[in-house]
Amino acid sequence: MIDPPLPAPVQGGVRPPVRPGAGRFLVLLVVFVCAACGLVYELELVALASYLIGDSVTQASVVLSVMVFAMGIGSLLAKRLRCHAAVGFALVEAALALIGGCSALVLYAAFAWLGEARHALVAFSLAIGVLIGAEIPLLMTLIQRASRRGGGDGGDEDAAGTVADLFAADYVGALVGGLAFPFLLLPWLGQLTGALLTGAVNAVAGGALVLWLFRRDMSARSRWWLLVANLTVLAVLATATALVDDFESAARRAVYGEPVRVAVRTGVQEVVLTGAEHGPVKLFLDGRLQVSGGPEDRHHRALVDPAMRGGPHARVLVLGGGDGLAAREVLRHPGVRSVTVVELDPGMVRLARSDPALSALNGYVYRDPRLKVVYADAFCWLRGTAVPHHAYDVVISDLPDPGVAPSAKLYSQEFYGLAADVLADGGRLAVHAGPVTARSHAYWTVEATIRAAGFATRAYRAPGRPDRGFVLAVAVAGGTPPAPGPGVVGVEDERPRGLPPSTLLRPRYAE
Repeated sequence: MIDPPLPAPVQGGVRPPVRPGAGRFLVLLVVFVCAACGLVYELELVALASYLIGDSVTQASVVLSVMVFAMGIGSLLAKRLRCHAAVGFALVEAALALIGGCSALVLYAAFAWLGEARHALVAFSLAIGVLIGAEIPLLMTLIQRASRRGGGDGGDEDAAGTVADLFAADYVGALVGGLAFPFLLLPWLGQLTGALLTGAVNAVAGGALVLWLFRRDMSARSRWWLLVANLTVLAVLATATALVDDFESAARRAVYGEPVRVAVRTGVQEVVLTGAEHGPVKLFLDGRLQVSGGPEDRHHRALVDPAMRGGPHARVLVLGGGDGLAAREVLRHPGVRSVTVVELDPGMVRLARSDPALSALNGYVYRDPRLKVVYADAFCWLRGTAVPHHAYDVVISDLPDPGVAPSAKLYSQEFYGLAADVLADGGRLAVHAGPVTARSHAYWTVEATIRAAGFATRAYRAPGRPDRGFVLAVAVAGGTPPAPGPGVVGVEDERPRGLPPSTLLRPRYAE
């Protein structure tokens, strides 16, 4: 246990301008607000880093561990400010509002123009953590001071009760900030504006508390400089908010290299389309290129055709593939009676239906009466009781790359076991499994995981595209692996030995 800091003596015996109970309540209210803002900064760094850098587990671990370490440093540094707690707290909050509020802008700028956001991520985690860590010791001093009526050393509130109230307000504020970020700030304002607004709230709360409740503890000169500092921070945040749309457009052009025609944030991901409305199109999901015009024909044909040629294919299930390109290739084969697309993001399907370039690229597949769309997480949908056993002849898995942490469960042994359950006897499973290179750990882990789920497998890639690897499988344990057929390149001779499968509790794609 870390002992709470002892209260500093009231400077000069100056009474607060309100009764002790009201002063104590105001300090706790500011503790609540500051805790909410601090957690928003933390979540904003984690979310933006996962979008820009990938591997959300690693980014969350880096941000949280660095920030908690820095909070300890901030608490130690705050000991030097306790004799001037009011001024110190106001300066800490002004700095926190400026750094935390602008962190998303600077992080995105570093990624867009420098191509590297990791160093900026660590720097902001350190700076914000130090400032958050400095808050509690200073607030402890301020709440003790606000609770006293006069200049003596006594007081009505014991230190243990003060600590309990302080941390209760801090934890409740963190809860509110943690819920506000995903449900209010992110969907309504977005990353950049949400962080800037949080910084403004932070600056107003900290500055107002000190400049009003503790104004008698400071000289007129100190009050003036604190007012100027807070107004300057608010002016910077307001200016950044006014320019945020122009900044985001310029940053997107720097990231994607072409004019951005469509940029929307659905409830699931950021979807960006570049290129002319009636020309070649590029589709990016959370900053990662998914579709690149003409070459996509080769990619999706290599994914779909081997599975469709291997036997009956009247009933086809497509997992993911909301862009409609995998379904387009499926419906080119004669004898297809029904196609079910299970897509998590309705926004992606709306764009695939309505955007002229993307809908032309997918062959207006969503107009085909044989196609049905189900909006659900593929893993949860396969587990559902409404899915009949052995209902499909072919399952096409067109999901995000396995190296991305949120999709690890979609490449787990459990997932492929569920897929096997909906396949008819002799049914085929085709999986987009990521790049096949000299160090394709993720690709071969996918292949090993499919085999561990009871499939016989064949590894292959698109011709001329080592970055596009696939696995074709039949749910026949110990049987002969299916041949992927012409038009693809087999890579069986590159399979390493002894790779363990990936499971829900032991995802192995980041190793």
